[in-house]
Amino acid sequence: MILYPPDDPFLFYFTLFGLPIAVRWYGVLIMGGALLGAYLASRRAVARGYDPDHVWNQLMLGLIMGIAGARIYYVIFEWERFAPNPWSVLNLTTGGLAIHGGLIGAVLSVLIYTRWNRLPFWEWLDICVPGFLLGQAIGRWGNFFNQEAYGRPTDLPFGVRIDADRRLPPYTNLQEYPLDTVFHATFLYESVWNFIGVGLLLLLDRQLGHGAPPKQRRLRPGDLFFIYAIFYSAGRFWIEGLRLDSLYLGPLRTAQVVSLVLMSAGVVGLLINHWRRPSRRA
Repeated sequence: MILYPPDDPFLFYFTLFGLPIAVRWYGVLIMGGALLGAYLASRRAVARGYDPDHVWNQLMLGLIMGIAGARIYYVIFEWERFAPNPWSVLNLTTGGLAIHGGLIGAVLSVLIYTRWNRLPFWEWLDICVPGFLLGQAIGRWGNFFNQEAYGRPTDLPFGVRIDADRRLPPYTNLQEYPLDTVFHATFLYESVWNFIGVGLLLLLDRQLGHGAPPKQRRLRPGDLFFIYAIFYSAGRFWIEGLRLDSLYLGPLRTAQVVSLVLMSAGVVGLLINHWRRPSRRA
């Protein structure tokens, strides 16, 4: 199966009273993923006895801080690209969002919201994290429409074709890499991995967490978030090794370094969480 992105990255584009009105698939998929993720989180909040309006109220803060964090993170590692025209930092239409920065912003938004509304931080993270991963899984398809976040050429029977003007060197050489060259669809790999992760988190919560009978519950507040950090980072580590557009920290791929840190932090978090005595609420 060979995927080929549409020539037009816009859902629609027209001019109204001389003003261009444009909606990109990239933005639609990010917002659609966020809304579906919030819907899932609101259902989980109701199941735990919380007002679902908290999820929708937090969504606005989470979107602002998540997108800001994702952009700031990306710009930090790509500053040479933006230095000649710093105002281009504000142009998000062509991508340039790093999910690890978005994760930092999203977690900070949860911290702020739960402190302001006196909600339990770790339990609220557990409520939201399957929805966050669902949003990641859907949002990754925005990379498909932007023809970005693809991997090196592959001989596999499935992959993605990329237009010459969207390729990175040396794959712009059409004599060596003709238009029918197939690249690793790394955005697809990560999307599928994330969908599997959503199912895993929901299954664990149902079998060992809040959805299980009291005597069968083994998960403590924060466990689902730590499991998310381990699972997502494990997939991101190997997928990142295939990508051509990685951010670098010296000679190392930044996403792989951060993934190793998150996996280690997730393991340590689980150990500490189960080593200490549970709180009365837990």
